[in-house]
Amino acid sequence: MEQLFAPWRIEWVERDEDPIDGCPFCVFVDRTDDRENHLVARSEHSLVLLNNYPYNPGHVMVIPQRHTDTYESLPRAELLDHALLKQRTFEALEAAFSPTGINAGLNLGQGAGGSIDDHLHTHVVPRWSGDTNFMPVLSDTKVIVQALADTYDQLHEGFASLEGATDRGDNRAVEFTFD
Repeated sequence: MEQLFAPWRIEWVERDEDPIDGCPFCVFVDRTDDRENHLVARSEHSLVLLNNYPYNPGHVMVIPQRHTDTYESLPRAELLDHALLKQRTFEALEAAFSPTGINAGLNLGQGAGGSIDDHLHTHVVPRWSGDTNFMPVLSDTKVIVQALADTYDQLHEGFASLEGATDRGDNRAVEFTFD
């Protein structure tokens, strides 16, 4: 049997159950324990949330705060806010991790393969030349090289370093206001 050593996963295994009634993304809008919930940045209409099952360190989702499942239903102000926060996310990833590329995309609709298909969100995944090695090719196993708490700290600092950012402290999401 192959084994991977990932001691930080014990936090997930031993976590207190957090029963969510309804959409798992909608609960983050009103929560204030941003660090614990891996919420790294906010704007008036959108959130940036670390993915609990990342493809790479820094894998986040940019999520409209209002529950909607279609891109076309975003009013102009929310669409612009989502796009601008996505732009800041690219900048923060560059400041925090210096990736050599970034994948960004939406899974729209049940057939697109996303696990949450009723609340629109954009995946943003930093990439590096050679970040796909023999493990996924030969063993169908992806090795994540950084714990979520460390990723949060690094990316929080990246967001906080950007022009227009309001850093509310280590345990709170960095805020942006777009005019």
